[in-house]
Amino acid sequence: MFNYKFVSKFVRNDFFRRKQHKKMSAQTEIKTDVVILFAGDSGDGIQLTGTQFTTTTALYGNDVSTFPNFPAEIRAPQGTIAGVSGFQLHFGSVEVYTAGDASDVLVVMNAAALKANLKQLKQGGIIIANSDGFDAKNLKLAKYPDGVNPLTDGSLEKYKVHVIDVTKITRTALADSGLGTKEMDRSKNMFVLGYIYWMYNRSLDTTIEFIKDQFKKRPELIDANVKVLKAGYNFGDTVEAPMNRFEVKPAPVSKGTYRSIMGNQAAALGLIAAAQKSGLTLFYGTYPITPASDILHELSKHKNFGVKTFQAEDEIAAIASTIGASFGGALGVTGSSGPGIALKGEAIGLALMLELPLVIVNIQRGGPSTGLPTKTEQADLLQAIYGRNGEAPVPVIAACTPSDCFNMAFEACRLAIEFMTPVFFLSDGYIANGAEPWKFPSAAELPELKVAFAKNNLKDGEKFLPYKRNEKLAREWAIPGTKGLEHRVGGIEKENETGNISYDPENHELMVKTRQAKVDNIANYIPLQTIDNGKKKGKLLILGWGSTYGSIKTAVKEAIAEGYDVSHAHVRYLNPLPKNLGDVLKNYDKVLIPEINNGQLIKIIRDKYLIDAQGLNKIKGMPFTSIEIKEKIKELSK
Repeated sequence: MFNYKFVSKFVRNDFFRRKQHKKMSAQTEIKTDVVILFAGDSGDGIQLTGTQFTTTTALYGNDVSTFPNFPAEIRAPQGTIAGVSGFQLHFGSVEVYTAGDASDVLVVMNAAALKANLKQLKQGGIIIANSDGFDAKNLKLAKYPDGVNPLTDGSLEKYKVHVIDVTKITRTALADSGLGTKEMDRSKNMFVLGYIYWMYNRSLDTTIEFIKDQFKKRPELIDANVKVLKAGYNFGDTVEAPMNRFEVKPAPVSKGTYRSIMGNQAAALGLIAAAQKSGLTLFYGTYPITPASDILHELSKHKNFGVKTFQAEDEIAAIASTIGASFGGALGVTGSSGPGIALKGEAIGLALMLELPLVIVNIQRGGPSTGLPTKTEQADLLQAIYGRNGEAPVPVIAACTPSDCFNMAFEACRLAIEFMTPVFFLSDGYIANGAEPWKFPSAAELPELKVAFAKNNLKDGEKFLPYKRNEKLAREWAIPGTKGLEHRVGGIEKENETGNISYDPENHELMVKTRQAKVDNIANYIPLQTIDNGKKKGKLLILGWGSTYGSIKTAVKEAIAEGYDVSHAHVRYLNPLPKNLGDVLKNYDKVLIPEINNGQLIKIIRDKYLIDAQGLNKIKGMPFTSIEIKEKIKELSK
């Protein structure tokens, strides 16, 4: 955690005071924003490199958005396209909403990384290539034709190419370290990081502190990594043909205390905050699955808040344990991705029938089946709304940015407790693994979550009615062991109010209608739909949900600046939808719904509001670029 305004100023001034170099042959160019893409083999430390540059850049005061992109295999074949790991970050002196469409700088550790990501680089962009990764073996693994080397065949003439033998320089710097070749080579990502720090006038201090903490039991690795980090930085000043340096000034931000946050971290903190505000014990029952596992990792660090985490033997056991925790009076949460949610389907129906508060976290990924484990997709909206047997309505809400995962995880808990129902919280791989600066709230700023457990206020001869409802159609939360509140639970249909088993046709229809009405009634207790950007009435509305937020916002802002009549609304409450959404949609001649799926929200919108909404769909395991959405805006505006 850091005070953005104070700390960024301190780091900036201290850096320039101590790091003035006598040799200043390179010119400094001012940039408003920059996109850097680090890419290499999955064992090259690419994710660490990107994360460290992101942290330092956030401390400096820039606005930042990131997109980690890594192979599905734990250890993909080295040197191959399938084994390429990438980390893209977009930082600027202005607000940034996405990790960027195309990169200004592409850092590649081998031939496969170049081949996989060259299309992402702007014309005239900078390529920094590790020459050791372009030997005959690596070129063959990347499937370049025999005798072809992109670094020497002239195919990169439209780019500014800087070839550095990173591996050789790293080994030379560590020649006296006593480390083996493999251990030395693990430090080469620090050389690249140091060089990029030099390019963008960034301090090494944050990364040096990280290295000291990471290897506090291995002083020889601290020395090695710090030495190579500084070698990369100093290389920028000593190279004979110097590259320009760049300056991206801090972004204007409102005063407050900020931290860099990833989506899964934010979701975990939102769950903890809800538990603290409600006075309930947080129980998280799960089975590991990409890209949801980091929520378990984060929650397991917070036992000081009474958090209980349980890694079950499978998905069914995970949700069954969570239902048991909720029945016992805890804030029960289970998390997974699409395949795991499919396995949990019957138990979700059980929680709905029992009418217990339960939060189901789905960090979506590409499907179906195992699909694309590490790639993002808005694949599971219809699954969340309809994916159970019988009439089983469940509220569904979705986050739109990494930091919004905190808000919506907290909100999922509120709805679950207030309406005694399972609630779906949707995120996806893009925002779960992405990061941005977050001005986090104080505990006092968060709303209270009131929990009222059922009490034995029965008069003599009066029986407890577990399914008697309040004005929100929510039943009471009766804790087992409370004298006089004994009641039946199970998946067989309940008799109205008594909870007894009932096969009566009229009662079944009444209960089905009541459970649906309870979910529909939630629309009266959620915010109305607002317009994020643009006019409240016009020619074209871009309606989005989830992680398309940044791309849509960027595209719409640029289109408005160019004179297009376009607006943007983003839906965070998906079941039920905000009660004014129909009126909002009628204010526009056309509605466009971009989705990272084959068209799911659009089916719901067309069905409910009978409007001819247009779809824009992308199913490539990658988020939308703002350019893709902007081109569609232009097409529909003709």
